[in-house]
Amino acid sequence: MSEQTIVKIEANDRVQDKNPRQLRAEGLLPATVYGKGMESKSIQIDAHEFKMAYKNAPEAVYEIAVGKEKFKTVVQEAQMHYSTNTVMNVEFKTV
Repeated sequence: MSEQTIVKIEANDRVQDKNPRQLRAEGLLPATVYGKGMESKSIQIDAHEFKMAYKNAPEAVYEIAVGKEKFKTVVQEAQMHYSTNTVMNVEFKTV
């Protein structure tokens, strides 16, 4: 049995005055963390960092740190751009 890969990602609360296209232009990726018994949280993560981790271990457990909060999550959905195959948005579900 293979050991579960854990990927640590530093995140920030999503900047509300920027739309997702502006975030992506800055190399950030809009994402959402949600799960049982919690309000969903809009965050932004480093797009390149996520892309490399996701490419190497799509089934990994992602430990997301937002300030002092930590979430243990899996990727529920990574929305890909149909022609460029770049990640447009990620939904993380807590485990």
